[in-house]
Amino acid sequence: MTNRPITQSPNRLLEVKNLKKYFPIRKGFFRTTIGNVRAVDDVSFFINAGETLGLVGESGCGKTTASRCILRALVPTSGEMIFRTKEGASADLAKLSRAQLRPLRPQMQMIFQDPYGSLNPRMTLFDIVGEPMYVNGMTNRKERVERVAELLRLVGLRPEYMQRYPHAFSGGQRQRIGIARALSVNPRLVVADEPVSALDVSVQAQILNLMLDLQKRLNLTYLFVAHNLSVVRHICDRVAVMYVGKIVEMANTLELYAAPKHPYTAALMSAVPVADPRIKTGNVELKGEVPSPANPPSGCYFHPRCEFAAEVCRKDAPAFREITPNHFVSCHRADELRLPGIG
Repeated sequence: MTNRPITQSPNRLLEVKNLKKYFPIRKGFFRTTIGNVRAVDDVSFFINAGETLGLVGESGCGKTTASRCILRALVPTSGEMIFRTKEGASADLAKLSRAQLRPLRPQMQMIFQDPYGSLNPRMTLFDIVGEPMYVNGMTNRKERVERVAELLRLVGLRPEYMQRYPHAFSGGQRQRIGIARALSVNPRLVVADEPVSALDVSVQAQILNLMLDLQKRLNLTYLFVAHNLSVVRHICDRVAVMYVGKIVEMANTLELYAAPKHPYTAALMSAVPVADPRIKTGNVELKGEVPSPANPPSGCYFHPRCEFAAEVCRKDAPAFREITPNHFVSCHRADELRLPGIG
């Protein structure tokens, strides 16, 4: 059983405990289940109200699957997801039926990765941003027009654009439309699934600064899913690092970047470019391939690629434990390793 770094707190908006999401592998005429893809494998973390938690890792590590489980776009295999509602009550999202989830849907919204594929090309901006309001009870068209105009101004677009279609806008403008749609029902938690990865670098900075400004204005809480550690460092208060469906390290951003405790985190840090030609980066090389989540190795999932692996790493799975205040790591040798970070 994984140690749970979760404690009750009045400031805690979301607590995820031992979350699992397995996809069955079926074979043959009768579609017999012969195994499972462990996309999310015993994940625990928390998000405090008003903060941004970054969920990072290589492609295929389970970041997006975990975020979609939290929003109940996917039904988790097991685990708990305790969400504190606007009324102050606590609800386990993993156990709620579709009807029970409906009143909570407006409080949890998502910003998608692809600003081109996530907007309906046959709908105007008014329909795209106003549809969530209509679905959630705002049937007065005049009220929706006023609210859409307000949201467009909030994200840096002109209200007269609301009768245009998505093809008339650039990628950065489309992402602003996606942000306005997510904010249309006054959510408390916003899941941003790599919201700037499809944009030019100059536009990325604009969108990130907009998200930070909106967070201050509206007291938003973000779960920021990304693989770009430079972006995560700019926007996130805390960071959780995932590897093959598991969280291997979680800490405050400054502490994690300056002094990582897991070899995988240190390897990711070494690939982050530093704006100083005198500082060498990229000197940690990960050997081998990422294990398949359908057939993960025994013990620590990272041991086949870890230069510090010992015999205990090959046999026993490490517990996810707190080694310093608010710094959690899943590594047998975390107390003795001194790994390079980014100052």
